Amino acid sequence: MTTINPAVTPTSDQVQHARTVERVLAGQAVMDGAGVKINRLLTQTLQRRLDPFLMLDAFGSDQANDYIAGFPDHPHRGFETVSYMVTGRMRHKDSAGHEGLLASGGLQWMTAGRGVIHSEMPEQEEGVMEGFQLWLNLPAKDKLCQPWYRDFSHEQVPQFATVDGATVKVIAGQSHGVIGSVQRAVTEPIFLDITLAAGASFSQQLPPGHNAFIYTYRGAVSVEGKAVPCARMAILANDQGADGVRIEAQEASRVILIAGHPLGEPIAQHGPFVMNTQDELRTAIDDFRAGRLGEQG
Repeated sequence: MTTINPAVTPTSDQVQHARTVERVLAGQAVMDGAGVKINRLLTQTLQRRLDPFLMLDAFGSDQANDYIAGFPDHPHRGFETVSYMVTGRMRHKDSAGHEGLLASGGLQWMTAGRGVIHSEMPEQEEGVMEGFQLWLNLPAKDKLCQPWYRDFSHEQVPQFATVDGATVKVIAGQSHGVIGSVQRAVTEPIFLDITLAAGASFSQQLPPGHNAFIYTYRGAVSVEGKAVPCARMAILANDQGADGVRIEAQEASRVILIAGHPLGEPIAQHGPFVMNTQDELRTAIDDFRAGRLGEQG
């Protein structure tokens, strides 16, 4: 293997028994924020199956009217948001005093914890804006933790290349011995952006207890003989004895791979509030209506 960033030194991930595909899904076309067109891939009906993940949105358009309205001030409590920008520029501001620019190839990780109000607004009026937002649940003990936020530029996200024709950005967790931008002790998320040349393959070790899925957003790939076309998500089976996944590209392709350790806790959700009980949910809503949600200290 050769590294793109000389600061990282990849090793080889040997997968002896690869996971198969449980099912392939298309997303749902929705509008969110002030009218941004989104392909919602992970919906509430999949939250139990893909615990600890709550939602995955893909957005991408070269038409400014599809994204220009952005996401004005809105609240969150009880989970983390992971925003990954493939192409484009978006400005983040929040009630905890954080501000940052999410640009092409960059990453924004926000722990809402006990509550934050933030906005995400485009800083472009033309061209392509494309990326993903993932919602990652917090364990009950951390639901009301202090909010946290960090931006990572394209250069700050570790990358490596393999002799098998894959280029990998390690957003969270680790891959082939390369440590990603963010680590989380309880949910242990893995988030990779994988670029594959035509005919290339990539193997990734996965802990047996992790729920995992891939999404193809360029080209077409297969997992153990099961086709995963462009704009499709494949849930990976929790096969007994499986130690990872193998992805093969039929043509030049890009895929995100996401996996995490399930919390196995109750989920009570109302829009941007995700707690464990209905009482906690009512408190979150009451705090927001009373102007207490974004208070810090």
